[in-house]
Amino acid sequence: MALIFVFLDGVGLAPATPDNPLASVPMPALQGLLGGPLTSEQVGYRAEVLLAPLDACLGIEGLPQSGTNHVALLAGINAPALHGRHQPHFPPVALRPLLVERSLFRRAQMQGRRVAFVNVFTAGYWQALASRRLRRSASVIAAEGAGLYLRNLDDLRAGRALSWDITGEGLAARDPEAATIAPISPQVAGERLAHVATEYDLVFFESFLPDLAGHGRLGPHGATVALSRIDGLLAGWLRARRPTDSLLITSDHGNIEQAATTTHTTAPTPLLVIGPHATHFRHLRRIDEVADAILAALAK
Repeated sequence: MALIFVFLDGVGLAPATPDNPLASVPMPALQGLLGGPLTSEQVGYRAEVLLAPLDACLGIEGLPQSGTNHVALLAGINAPALHGRHQPHFPPVALRPLLVERSLFRRAQMQGRRVAFVNVFTAGYWQALASRRLRRSASVIAAEGAGLYLRNLDDLRAGRALSWDITGEGLAARDPEAATIAPISPQVAGERLAHVATEYDLVFFESFLPDLAGHGRLGPHGATVALSRIDGLLAGWLRARRPTDSLLITSDHGNIEQAATTTHTTAPTPLLVIGPHATHFRHLRRIDEVADAILAALAK
């Protein structure tokens, strides 16, 4: 029995309006589960499928941002309140020790759970960190703090890792070494996610496609590309999953659900849980409750 945590950056839960790509882009796998699109009209619990709204503002004025809300999701703390504001991009330096100490990954290991971070990290990524062209994300800080194995291109070739963009096309365009690896379909990516879960209790995968699309960085058809890949990932997982496994999808803030703007939104984020663990998440109301709920569900 495994729980797969898929973190999608920049997805809000909003009504089905003409301005909401989640209401108009075909997502047959997801719509088949919910009986409609990933919009607020579908909120509710149905046999082993939960869709609920989660507050991403956490009592702090302004637009929610990734730097603090990634910490909120992975450490189960109100990071914007502790920091005094919403911070974009990367975790506040002062909160990084708390992120390491309270990370979902570390606490799951303390429970005796086997934890996997399936995203691939290239040599170019580590070089960018060393040269300070990049800074560590909350997930990398949490993973390193827990001593998790961070997968490389050999793992991607062998089908043991996934690219942040699901298919590997975006990774190949940015990294010459990754360009030697053939892209895969979103459905195959979902099947790989299901296969990795057979060896672990908690599996984490993150994708920034929705946020990039919402910011307009993927071109005029970015929302369609991002949402189609996510739906394909879900379809592949559904096809290959074990009946005892569950998939949890949530986000850090809204963005892609409002096509008229390229900024973040104050919309709640969707909590979608598919599988036997779904009922354990029905009480959640805020994104900083996710980590503790995952730990509780794994302990059942």
